[in-house]
Amino acid sequence: MKLPVRPALLAAAALVVATACTPQTSANSASGTDDRTGTLRVWLFQEVGNTPKAEVVDSVVAAFEKAHDGVRVDVEYIPVESRAQRVKAALNDPKSAPDVLEYGNTDTAGYVHDGGLLDVTKEFGAWPEAKDTDPTARRSVTVGGKVYGAPFYVGVRALYYRTDVFEDLGLAVPKSLAELAATARAVRAARPDLYGLVVGGAYTYGAMPFVWAHGGELADADGDSYTSGIDSAAARKGIEAYTALFSDDNCPAAKCAGMGGNDTVTAFAAGKAGMAIGGDFSHTAVEAGAVKGKYAVVPLPGVTAGSVAPAFAGGNNIGVLKSTSHRTLAVGLMKALASKRTQGALFDAMGFLPTFTDVRDRAAAREPFVAPFVRTLAAGTKFVPASPAWSQIDSQQVLPTMFQEVVSGRKSVTAASADAAKKMDDAFGSAG
Repeated sequence: MKLPVRPALLAAAALVVATACTPQTSANSASGTDDRTGTLRVWLFQEVGNTPKAEVVDSVVAAFEKAHDGVRVDVEYIPVESRAQRVKAALNDPKSAPDVLEYGNTDTAGYVHDGGLLDVTKEFGAWPEAKDTDPTARRSVTVGGKVYGAPFYVGVRALYYRTDVFEDLGLAVPKSLAELAATARAVRAARPDLYGLVVGGAYTYGAMPFVWAHGGELADADGDSYTSGIDSAAARKGIEAYTALFSDDNCPAAKCAGMGGNDTVTAFAAGKAGMAIGGDFSHTAVEAGAVKGKYAVVPLPGVTAGSVAPAFAGGNNIGVLKSTSHRTLAVGLMKALASKRTQGALFDAMGFLPTFTDVRDRAAAREPFVAPFVRTLAAGTKFVPASPAWSQIDSQQVLPTMFQEVVSGRKSVTAASADAAKKMDDAFGSAG
């Protein structure tokens, strides 16, 4: 069952579109034109259980079209996993590129470096709602002091677990990563039809808390330059802890090595796992699954009992491509999609944590499920290197390849992490 989309919020979102997005004089885009009619193409990410998101977006789009005569908005939902290839192709062929793009906050520096995103510093600064943007979220759209989009939602991951299974087996909620591994194996031993903790070899941001909790880092900064840290002794301890979970007594490598984050959430929602590492943005998909009413969420524990493992400070942004021939309209639609009202509706619909502090505070007060994610944020989060090289590292699947090489037995942790570090350093060196 999906969470209801509140009609009042959608109506308010429509009002925001109608009143705040009237075309205004603006500098031309890189295309040299600023058409006020025609079709706006939008690429948004396909979610697990995408229908509630699409319903909110459809409402915003309908209001935007109604407020702008002669304008049509064409929305396409693209797979997150293949976004790098899609966007790269679009940057190479502006005629096929969207006007408005949802992108992961890890992609910002790379897309700016490649000349893909439009500088909207002036428009963002003049937007009244922008003053309430979470500072961390604002940094996620900022490169070199300039703003290249609007924060869409903030995302962190925590530990989902089956309350019914834990109760039946007399298990306590794990308070450390060592207890997590032991509890996962206890679930699998008692219930061989379930994964203990469902993990994925292609689930980078489910794996990284293990590395960070053990004191490892993705990279070390020296001014604007970066050097990979994934092959440090501390990072290797985290890699060992995570890859040890790919075993017949928890999550068999043959089935789990190729899984990504969406795959693990889908398995948990379908009742195939005792635990999973999922985001606040996974809430609706889990609620719509077989485990509705039979699960709870706590922060992912760290190495020391009672601690919280550092989570990736994730989230997505909405930006405008520099190649757009509809700059004013595209920026207006960007603000409509990222507005307070739309973010409030998306929280109700999908569980996405708003990037506006006032909207998030109201959401947390209203919905108890937000609490463990807010605690995770408060405990301290980590981010990827603010380098354009990260897009290359991500698209080349450097970290998933490393995890999968270890899980498959093709390479040791030492060899696989050394190879990954070399690829990362090559990318950092060539980023320029």
